[in-house]
Amino acid sequence: MSGNQLQYIPKKPLLIRGSLVRAQEGEQATESLYSNVRAFLIYVIYSPMFFVYILFSEKLNRYYIGFTSNLDQRLDFHHNDTQARKFTYKADDWILYFTLESKSKEQALAIEKHIKSMKSKTYIQNLVKYPEIKHKLLLKFNI
Repeated sequence: MSGNQLQYIPKKPLLIRGSLVRAQEGEQATESLYSNVRAFLIYVIYSPMFFVYILFSEKLNRYYIGFTSNLDQRLDFHHNDTQARKFTYKADDWILYFTLESKSKEQALAIEKHIKSMKSKTYIQNLVKYPEIKHKLLLKFNI
């Protein structure tokens, strides 16, 4: 088998770019299928995920709402930042209270803006208490 060919033997149908692709056992995948699978895998592996996150400080009794494409890096920033002009610098006990994974930057920004516009601790607490709100937000802001 050469480097550009792919042996594809699925047990179930595979949905790729909206079309159903079936291969019989022993049948080689076409170059077109190979390209579609490769494009799909590259998209899945390299497409950034965006997160809306909420931090809580017991010391301040305040919430911080933000969004990012790299949650671990952003949390490190909040915990290790030494710049006094940052809001999260005011306390050292921030915990990750809530996260929501979105499919696009636009969706994450819209959800972050919505949560901030609610200006309500009760609303934020309800995001954790009632997980269905998370799903409703993803549907409402399906950008």
